[in-house]
Amino acid sequence: MAVLNLVQAINQALDQKMEDDSRVVVFGEDSGFEGGVFRVTAGLQKKYGEDRVFDTPIAEAAITGSAIGMAINGLVPVAEIQFDGFVFPGITEIITHMARYRNRSRGRYGLPIVVRFPVGGGIRALEHHSESLEALFGQIPGLKVVMPSTPYDAKGLLISAIEDQDPVIFMEPKRIYRSGKQEVPEEMYRIPIGKAKVIKEGSDVTVVAWGPFVREVEKAMELLKAQGENIDIELIDLRTISPIDEETIINSVKKTGRFVVVQEAVKSYGPGAELIALVNEKAFLHLEAQPTRVTGFDVTVPLPRGEHFFFIQPERIAAEIKKVAKF
Repeated sequence: MAVLNLVQAINQALDQKMEDDSRVVVFGEDSGFEGGVFRVTAGLQKKYGEDRVFDTPIAEAAITGSAIGMAINGLVPVAEIQFDGFVFPGITEIITHMARYRNRSRGRYGLPIVVRFPVGGGIRALEHHSESLEALFGQIPGLKVVMPSTPYDAKGLLISAIEDQDPVIFMEPKRIYRSGKQEVPEEMYRIPIGKAKVIKEGSDVTVVAWGPFVREVEKAMELLKAQGENIDIELIDLRTISPIDEETIINSVKKTGRFVVVQEAVKSYGPGAELIALVNEKAFLHLEAQPTRVTGFDVTVPLPRGEHFFFIQPERIAAEIKKVAKF
């Protein structure tokens, strides 16, 4: 087994799928010669050539629109958007055509497309470089939305995304691109899209997170332990924003009777609200406390000097878990 960080795991998944399937093409702004801003696609153009790994103009609508044409004509495009906040010009093609093709053809045809881009803050970046857009894409029928939290999950989920016959929005949390390594099998493997992961079983409180905030919840759990709090937490990594693994979440809440969701994104209309609605609808009679969300604030992510005020600290997560557990 290789020990890889998130960037290396994603690169390996792309490499292995390109070797496995000659229809797979990778492209985006600086994705070819430079290997992308974060070097996620480094070395792929040299190995597979400019016909399969290439740079595009700075035109996100052209990137997403071209991916649709490629998929219709038999290719399997993996399109990279350079930063989360740059995806907005390409949203018209994603929502009006990419997401609707299966429905438009009455189920006869899908579009095997992956649109991948770095998301979230934490790297002291400029405006339009720190957006959390799970809710925006998760609300669109016809799209699957994925956000891994570990190198192991990143590789398995990306291989599944490339092999999917419908479009997948693959969000890569940039703050953990190189923040840790993990053993990752060298052979290809798949993690099902739409299946959450129970990281730790517990009996007192269900806590759901995804992306980089799985690690922040783990830090909060260590804080609670250091404080002498005997709270048995069941931690679930959602992994897929859409479709949501309802069964895993509801079964957990029925066991614990308490629910906390942690998200980097702003509070209003976010995935946390959707998950709380789901719990209220399907596990209300099992609840022993009010479902709680711990979120970012309803503001644009601040520029570097103020960015740390926006992010949820483990102390805040720990305090909310304690409040729910002791209700």
